Amino acid sequence: MTTQLDSLRQCTTVVADTGDFEAMRAYRPTDATTNPSLILKAVQQAAYRPLLDRVITDHPGASLAETSDLLLVAFGRQILEIVPGRVSTEVDARLSFDSLASVERARHIIQHYENAGIGRERVLIKLASTWEGIQAARTLQAEGINCNLTLLFCLPQAIACAQAKVTLISPFVGRIYDWFKKAAGTEWDESANQGENDPGVRSVRSIYEYYKTYDIPTEIMGASFRNIGQIKALAGCDLLTISPELLGQLDAAHGEVPAVLDVASAKAVAPEWRASNEITFRTDLNQDAMATEKLAEGIRQFTADAIKLDTLIQQARQQA
Repeated sequence: MTTQLDSLRQCTTVVADTGDFEAMRAYRPTDATTNPSLILKAVQQAAYRPLLDRVITDHPGASLAETSDLLLVAFGRQILEIVPGRVSTEVDARLSFDSLASVERARHIIQHYENAGIGRERVLIKLASTWEGIQAARTLQAEGINCNLTLLFCLPQAIACAQAKVTLISPFVGRIYDWFKKAAGTEWDESANQGENDPGVRSVRSIYEYYKTYDIPTEIMGASFRNIGQIKALAGCDLLTISPELLGQLDAAHGEVPAVLDVASAKAVAPEWRASNEITFRTDLNQDAMATEKLAEGIRQFTADAIKLDTLIQQARQQA
């Protein structure tokens, strides 16, 4: 009998949201995504510590920032030996409001991959969906460097990404769900806010309907899931990036996961075209308390983990 994971693969590209190589081998995703938190978690495990030690040994004169990028690329190279598609590698979150620095950092990351014989078509540069991050992506895309815009919580962010011609966006589901659940407090009704009524699911659906109505080629990859109900409610989305825990649940369950999203249905909704520029982007984002708070919170979290990774690198250097 077909597993739910295999059924999902029939309508959606499955991506692994992890830095764990063994999980990727077990669940056979097409692509894989990483972020500073996942890399920090992985490198603290004995199985992955040799990657850090090797980077430090092979590049003794590298700066802290360069060593961090080399470590991310080392993980990416290993991942690309497992998955047939692409890997997403993130620019330091501390640069989320600096377009020029983000562009330079992204170029260096791509150069490291190309020096290792890996073509840029197999790499997605991850950037936060700030105005500055989106403009950095615009520049990079024009240079043939494909980008994945992350920490995306609302349609105005998605529209700006589309205008920048980014390759892929990662709208978050679980973090939106978390915000609304916390905001509702004791008034929260879980049964009334699950499946297609989940606020995170609704957000991604609105983006999907907008993109498909206007034939926007940017790929949509739902991310940050809290349960398999959210995943099933977005079956049919271009891609879904899923944690090993939830991949395991889907792989252990049998049955069909029918496509819920499709282009024809999206076009039937036909949302109104919306213009976007820096003023409308900042105004609309500011009016959305959830998106504003979750974007800022996500940058702070990734920044904190980037600093922890720096500390770990420094400690490893002292021990080398």
